[in-house]
Amino acid sequence: MKLHDLAHGRTGDKGDTSNISVIAYRAQDFDRLLQAVTTARVAAHLGQPVGAVTRYVLPQLGAMNFVIRGALAGGVTRSLALDAHGKCLSSVLLDMPLPDLD
Repeated sequence: MKLHDLAHGRTGDKGDTSNISVIAYRAQDFDRLLQAVTTARVAAHLGQPVGAVTRYVLPQLGAMNFVIRGALAGGVTRSLALDAHGKCLSSVLLDMPLPDLD
Protein backbone atom coordinates (compact mmCIF):
# COMPACT_ATOMS: atom_id res chain seq x y z
CA MET A 1 0.00 0.00 0.00
CA LYS A 2 1.20 3.48 -0.79
CA LEU A 3 0.50 6.75 0.96
CA HIS A 4 -1.74 7.93 -1.89
CA ASP A 5 -4.14 5.06 -1.08
CA LEU A 6 -4.98 6.73 2.26
CA ALA A 7 -4.27 10.43 1.72
CA HIS A 8 -3.92 13.30 -0.69
CA GLY A 9 -1.44 16.15 -0.55
CA ARG A 10 -0.69 19.77 -1.36
CA THR A 11 2.66 21.48 -1.75
CA GLY A 12 3.78 25.05 -1.18
CA ASP A 13 7.09 26.86 -1.10
CA LYS A 14 8.84 29.89 0.29
CA GLY A 15 12.42 30.45 -0.76
CA ASP A 16 14.37 27.23 -0.28
CA THR A 17 11.70 25.71 1.99
CA SER A 18 8.94 23.41 0.82
CA ASN A 19 5.90 22.41 2.81
CA ILE A 20 3.86 19.34 2.04
CA SER A 21 0.45 18.73 3.55
CA VAL A 22 -0.74 15.13 3.84
CA ILE A 23 -4.49 14.87 4.41
CA ALA A 24 -6.25 11.60 5.21
CA TYR A 25 -9.20 10.69 3.03
CA ARG A 26 -10.88 9.01 6.01
CA ALA A 27 -10.62 9.94 9.70
CA GLN A 28 -10.14 6.29 10.70
CA ASP A 29 -6.84 6.15 8.76
CA PHE A 30 -5.27 9.16 10.47
CA ASP A 31 -3.66 7.22 13.36
CA ARG A 32 -2.01 4.87 10.88
CA LEU A 33 -0.67 7.84 8.96
CA LEU A 34 0.72 9.36 12.17
CA GLN A 35 2.67 6.17 12.83
CA ALA A 36 3.87 5.62 9.28
CA VAL A 37 4.63 9.10 7.95
CA THR A 38 7.44 10.31 10.18
CA THR A 39 9.99 13.03 9.57
CA ALA A 40 12.73 10.43 9.10
CA ARG A 41 10.71 8.46 6.54
CA VAL A 42 9.76 11.64 4.66
CA ALA A 43 13.39 12.78 4.45
CA ALA A 44 14.54 9.32 3.35
CA HIS A 45 11.80 8.95 0.76
CA LEU A 46 12.45 12.30 -0.90
CA GLY A 47 15.91 10.92 -1.67
CA GLN A 48 17.65 14.24 -2.00
CA PRO A 49 19.77 16.22 0.39
CA VAL A 50 17.35 18.16 2.55
CA GLY A 51 17.78 20.13 5.73
CA ALA A 52 15.58 19.80 8.77
CA VAL A 53 12.15 18.23 8.34
CA THR A 54 9.52 19.35 10.84
CA ARG A 55 6.10 17.74 11.17
CA TYR A 56 3.07 19.65 12.38
CA VAL A 57 0.02 17.55 13.28
CA LEU A 58 -3.48 18.91 12.69
CA PRO A 59 -5.73 16.21 14.16
CA GLN A 60 -8.96 18.19 13.71
CA LEU A 61 -8.30 18.17 9.97
CA GLY A 62 -6.87 14.66 9.80
CA ALA A 63 -3.74 16.22 8.36
CA MET A 64 -0.02 16.72 8.82
CA ASN A 65 2.14 19.48 7.40
CA PHE A 66 5.82 18.82 6.75
CA VAL A 67 8.15 21.81 6.50
CA ILE A 68 11.29 20.80 4.64
CA ARG A 69 14.17 23.23 4.71
CA GLY A 70 16.80 23.13 1.98
CA ALA A 71 14.53 21.15 -0.36
CA LEU A 72 14.48 23.48 -3.37
CA ALA A 73 18.14 23.84 -4.40
CA GLY A 74 18.27 27.51 -3.45
CA GLY A 75 14.70 28.41 -4.27
CA VAL A 76 12.83 29.58 -7.34
CA THR A 77 15.17 32.44 -8.25
CA ARG A 78 18.38 30.41 -7.83
CA SER A 79 17.54 26.86 -8.84
CA LEU A 80 18.08 25.39 -12.29
CA ALA A 81 15.64 22.58 -11.46
CA LEU A 82 12.70 22.05 -13.81
CA ASP A 83 10.34 22.24 -10.82
CA ALA A 84 11.97 25.02 -8.82
CA HIS A 85 8.75 25.56 -6.83
CA GLY A 86 8.77 21.91 -5.75
CA LYS A 87 5.11 21.46 -6.75
CA CYS A 88 5.69 17.81 -7.64
CA LEU A 89 7.03 16.97 -4.16
CA SER A 90 3.58 16.06 -2.84
CA SER A 91 3.25 13.51 -5.65
CA VAL A 92 6.69 12.14 -4.87
CA LEU A 93 5.80 11.82 -1.18
CA LEU A 94 2.38 10.24 -1.90
CA ASP A 95 4.21 7.46 -3.77
CA MET A 96 5.89 6.40 -0.49
CA PRO A 97 5.16 2.78 0.49
CA LEU A 98 3.54 2.41 3.90
CA PRO A 99 4.90 -0.22 6.27
CA ASP A 100 2.63 -2.94 7.57
CA LEU A 101 1.54 -1.86 11.04
CA ASP A 102 0.04 -4.02 13.77
